[in-house]
Amino acid sequence: MSGTGSVTGAAGRAGDSDALENLARVGLIAYGVVHLLIAWLALQLAWGGGGQSADQSGALATVAESPIGKPLLWVIALGLVALALWQAAEVLRWRSGWSASGDARKKAVTRSGKAVAKTVVYLVLAFAAFRAATGGGQSSSGQQQQTAAGVFGWPAGRWLVGLAGLVVIGVGVYHVVKGVTQKFLEQVDLSTAPQGTRRLVTRLGQVGYPAKGVALGVVGALLVYAAVTFDPAKASGLDGAMRTILDAPFGRVLLTLVALGIAAFGAYCFVRARYPERT
Repeated sequence: MSGTGSVTGAAGRAGDSDALENLARVGLIAYGVVHLLIAWLALQLAWGGGGQSADQSGALATVAESPIGKPLLWVIALGLVALALWQAAEVLRWRSGWSASGDARKKAVTRSGKAVAKTVVYLVLAFAAFRAATGGGQSSSGQQQQTAAGVFGWPAGRWLVGLAGLVVIGVGVYHVVKGVTQKFLEQVDLSTAPQGTRRLVTRLGQVGYPAKGVALGVVGALLVYAAVTFDPAKASGLDGAMRTILDAPFGRVLLTLVALGIAAFGAYCFVRARYPERT
């Protein structure tokens, strides 16, 4: 077997190994916990009891404040790293299809692209959990504002920030479509699940994905607005998106619905941990 083939084969075996899959289950549970905490913080924000930022950093800070916060943050971080490795192995699993033609090549490239994007998301969140576990960290809103300010100084930086906003909006739309069309069911293997569980999974995904899509869409819109106004302070991340929803007409009701939807997405992650299917 060639060197490249050996690497690909090893990656495929790693991706299918029981040890990595079990660690990825921990990561999926951690991902679900983070979303449940974001939902709780959003509900607090909606009803006047908000303290932490209603975003990933606020969720991790909430974990850190618990009696077993630091050890739990390490578990969350390591689980998310395993989840990232699980998705990275998926890229190499589809690598042989890159040289195919027609629909086979399109499917391989699409699946690889999605796996790369998920790998990056899980690694970023894992890094945030590591920083929170070691006493560091900053609000995601603050980080996003600093990043936007830095990019504004690049050639065509304003356009890059606007393009990033459009990409995030596109991801949000994709989440909404994924929830409406029930394509999320491709991510779980429910062949051995009872009928009641299948109905529950379907309902959670139908509610959770669109709600997360709406939140991401607002984050993207804020990025675009920051580019249009040349004001990095407008690029305020997920917490800023939650506050923007709250400031809208009937904002308290809208934010409550979004929070409940994000909670449903978190519960859906628990089901994925029970019935995992990478693709």
